[in-house]
Amino acid sequence: MSPNPEARGPLAGIRVLDLSRVLAGPLCTMTLGDLGADVLKIERPGTGDDTRTWGPPWSPGTGGRESAYYLCVNRNKRSAAVDLKTQDGRDLVRRLARDADVLVENYAPGTLDGWGLGFDALAADNPGLVYCSITGYGSDGPEPGRPGYDFAVQARSGWMSITGEPDGAPTKAGIALVDVLTGQNAAIAILAALREREISGRGQRVEVALYDSAMAGLVNVAQAALVTGNEPRRWGNAHATIVPYQTFAAADRPVAVAVGNDAQWRRLCGVLGADDLRDDERFATNPGRVEHRELLVPLLAARFRTADAAAWLGAMEDAGVPCAPVQTVGEALRDPVLLERDGLWQMEGATFGAVPTVASPLRLDRTPASPRLPAPALGQHTAEVVADGWAPRPGPHPESASDALP
Repeated sequence: MSPNPEARGPLAGIRVLDLSRVLAGPLCTMTLGDLGADVLKIERPGTGDDTRTWGPPWSPGTGGRESAYYLCVNRNKRSAAVDLKTQDGRDLVRRLARDADVLVENYAPGTLDGWGLGFDALAADNPGLVYCSITGYGSDGPEPGRPGYDFAVQARSGWMSITGEPDGAPTKAGIALVDVLTGQNAAIAILAALREREISGRGQRVEVALYDSAMAGLVNVAQAALVTGNEPRRWGNAHATIVPYQTFAAADRPVAVAVGNDAQWRRLCGVLGADDLRDDERFATNPGRVEHRELLVPLLAARFRTADAAAWLGAMEDAGVPCAPVQTVGEALRDPVLLERDGLWQMEGATFGAVPTVASPLRLDRTPASPRLPAPALGQHTAEVVADGWAPRPGPHPESASDALP
């Protein structure tokens, strides 16, 4: 799918003032932009969002140097380069906030208050403003000023202690998953606040902390610890309470097998030609398979090694056993499920050539999420914002990224 600037999503008409940087905040605002909101990204003149320089790799194309990291969470936005340390810059943001529906920021708690851009000051001018602060550990509590970094939060929240091989070291997730989860939580909270505003006519302050998101993201693992008092352990690619629910090495490459109930277990035994395992009372139910995991898993592993992954995957799919190939990222980006469902959007910006990006996962029938604008060059829309506020100028976007408000 290619950009269509005229597309109107379910949030068309909602104005989002984005004062966030890096990942959680920009992912939140991109989600709102994908759904049709007019997102205006406020960036530092000269350097902009930190992720613009988090490369290589860099985007291909027209002489610019936008990092792949920046491109992944900044489509469907305009960019104005504004120095918030100056009175002119703060005055412009305050003027924009009067006509905004949503403001998203991830500055250290108290920073924007000191500049006259905190919730109380802006809500006095615009009582309907939904003001979302993304923090590391909350603006109250014992550590309100501690910076929030995904890696550190994965460590402190216990995520790393349950990730990795059982006899290996604690390991972070392969992506900044706390940031991703926090950005999604922020978007959900903003939508809830906008819905409540329809009833009350009033905005409110929303806060979403990385630490809170990580703790809530522990879901069943945290609940098991609360119920039992026992310390959860690392299981590698296995599951603590379901067996078999893990990877197995086929003759050529690993496969993932996700047996979620006893009927699927019996079907897996049929695929493997393992009537002996199917008829063994120790393995008949999931609690039994969990109890006898150390005996059962090596028996299954030996059978999987006898044929290639494609043969096992085809047989399991035919039998209705949940399974999947263990693909590389490159293979996943070429997967027919992604490609035939328009899972990549094509973008071409003022400073980069044609490049695909992974589409929004939010699919609405009548008012779909869509690509309207490529990730902007730094300060690409400063002049029009200074002149016209929220109203974009007609015609093509300016090619120059040199305009900035001092």
